[in-house]
Amino acid sequence: MDLPTRIEDVEQGDADPLWGRGGAYSGLRTRVFDDFLLAASKTVTQAVLLGSGLDSRAWRLDLPAGLRFFELDRTDVLGFKRRVLAGAAPRVRHEFLVADLTDDWAAVLTDAGFEPGEPTAWLVEGVLPYLSGAAEARLMATVDRLSAPDSQIGYEIVLGQEDESLRSHDLYAATEAGTGTNIGRLFDDGTRPDSAASLRAAGWTVTSSPVADFTTRYGRGPDPTVDDPIAQIRWVMGSKPVRTA
Repeated sequence: MDLPTRIEDVEQGDADPLWGRGGAYSGLRTRVFDDFLLAASKTVTQAVLLGSGLDSRAWRLDLPAGLRFFELDRTDVLGFKRRVLAGAAPRVRHEFLVADLTDDWAAVLTDAGFEPGEPTAWLVEGVLPYLSGAAEARLMATVDRLSAPDSQIGYEIVLGQEDESLRSHDLYAATEAGTGTNIGRLFDDGTRPDSAASLRAAGWTVTSSPVADFTTRYGRGPDPTVDDPIAQIRWVMGSKPVRTA
């Protein structure tokens, strides 16, 4: 099957759940978190991608050469990624770290040279919905513990993902036909923590915004008037301010 090279070339446009609406969503998310990391990299010395998957930002973004970049994911994911990127050089000091985000990944990170006393940009893109609520709470507590003042975080949540109606939505069934995977069925179905509230309680400044806000801001992305699981997604950005006496 010949696939379109641009979202704009999809014949059905946003009505195509995979190559149209899903593609527009994924493209916008990538751009939003690209911009988050580029802005954060002006003031931090380290970046950590938790559950990095096939992320290529260390290779394709114009990041400061002095930035220390850590990627954490499972052995199989990073093994595949190493093979795909063989011969390509990252633009920053970069480390692949094998870790399970449900275990003590902090030790893996610090053993690799991560400095808790230095400001850090944390990126948790497309990961939290697949973790249990308890694992998400531990992850956020660990991020807070390892974050020096001026650290920043960007992450994604799906409101109401514990509801069967959301996990079984037609959007996920339709994309399964094209990918072989029903993403909604992979979401954890347990009670979710309010991670934004926990970060605020720890002193972080946090904003939580629907995808529609970014569609408006960037002038492109999935149609914000459609009521489907994308309308339930929030992109959360936070910063840990310098404490004053």
